[in-house]
Amino acid sequence: MLYFSCATEDADGGVSGRVLAVEPKRFIIAGWTGRDAVAIEHHIEELEALGVPRPSGFPLYYRAGLNLLSQSSAQQVLGADSSGEAEPVLFFAEDEWWLTVGSDHTDRTVEGYSVAVSKQMCPKPLATAAWRWSDIASRQDEIQLESSILEGGKWVAYQAGTLASIRPLQSLRDGAFDANRVGASGSFLFCGTLGAIPNAEGKGIRPAGEMQIALRDPRTKRSIIHRYSVETLPIVA
Repeated sequence: MLYFSCATEDADGGVSGRVLAVEPKRFIIAGWTGRDAVAIEHHIEELEALGVPRPSGFPLYYRAGLNLLSQSSAQQVLGADSSGEAEPVLFFAEDEWWLTVGSDHTDRTVEGYSVAVSKQMCPKPLATAAWRWSDIASRQDEIQLESSILEGGKWVAYQAGTLASIRPLQSLRDGAFDANRVGASGSFLFCGTLGAIPNAEGKGIRPAGEMQIALRDPRTKRSIIHRYSVETLPIVA
């Protein structure tokens, strides 16, 4: 069971809170979701540099195991070649859609021979707060998506942009769930990401021992923030 502290906007402009308990029932990760060709090509080239083949089309929808969804602040992965990426996440609970932030933490070595398999190799961290999607949908392009990583003993910006760089989330939702009962309670959809900001050596996608992911609403000054650590487990042959 996953729990979310949810902020909802009242008719008079106020904000009220509630807690949602959600049992995941289906989990889909949308890939290659950039809104324009330049953004898509940039992300494809990032991954090609890691040996990942170009996609057969876009967007693509990958089914993923429900057990991967995790709100823990401490994650464990096998080997040292995985990394996270911030993504807006839609989920359906109590007859409506909600928005939160997650990390599509991925094994980059495995991704080199199969993106689909790589999606199953690592936990997918999720925040513990959410916003009602209907409060955000009409101005989703304003919402800021960002991440930072602990690198060299200090926090550095890893991703930064807005949801305007990603296809409209409702179109991704409809593409993912039309054939799988739109509106089914417990549906989760990771909606894509932004390119990584290169470090001083020009390296974009890279591992880190800690990561922070966030959605920020500049209009209301509200944020959803989640930080998690990564423990690397040894690969034993």
